[in-house]
Amino acid sequence: MSLFHTILFQPLFNALIFLEQHAAFGDLGVAIILLTLVVRGILYPLSYKSFKSQMVMQRLQPEIKAIQEQHKNNKEKQAELLMAVWKRNKVNPFSGFLLLLIQLPILIALYRIFLSDFSSPEIFSNLYSFIKTPEAISNSFLGLINLKERSIVVVGIAAVLQYFQGRLSLMTRSTGPKAAAQSKMAKNMVLFGPIITVVFLTALPAAIGIYWSATAAFSVFQQLIISRSLSHGESQRNSENRGETSKPDRVK
Repeated sequence: MSLFHTILFQPLFNALIFLEQHAAFGDLGVAIILLTLVVRGILYPLSYKSFKSQMVMQRLQPEIKAIQEQHKNNKEKQAELLMAVWKRNKVNPFSGFLLLLIQLPILIALYRIFLSDFSSPEIFSNLYSFIKTPEAISNSFLGLINLKERSIVVVGIAAVLQYFQGRLSLMTRSTGPKAAAQSKMAKNMVLFGPIITVVFLTALPAAIGIYWSATAAFSVFQQLIISRSLSHGESQRNSENRGETSKPDRVK
């Protein structure tokens, strides 16, 4: 716990106070959004690789299913062929688990910070010597929402963003008869995600909801970038393939 406090809680807490004083115009809610974006920005390379692997894996599902069915009685051959598919497409099926493993301690630290009592002088004993201790911190967001209390408005925004994130993930999934069952489950999750968000955030202060919303918004933006990047890459490969097949005709 001491290591967790020193490596994660204290640096993130100091970053939040610094942002509140110098970038958020004294608004704690804005500082929470900025801190969320900073953390997501630091994790962006790993998140990008993980989301990209997931999207490529979704598009490879027909090929993966075919291998699994063709070699269902030979697990060793099945694993060998699947490894070849992953290597050929430069994807790591375990990248999502690695990202979750890294994000979980950070998430716990952020939740502990957002649930802290900023009216207590004890919390500011965690500040570094070069961070000025604030005289007072307002627990409001834009002067409209009390961050220490529950807010149905924040919960609603978080649920809507969660829905859009799910819809965007659904658009990148593979299609075809073999993916029907998986697609049906994905559609259910698009609706189930916002429901979980509402149930979870309704019992928590608005500070957590703002963090949740900022994370979902960043994820939507990130998925759009990755999807566009993959589509552009596929278009280039298709153009190159068409160019290669047309070369013999030009020679003739």
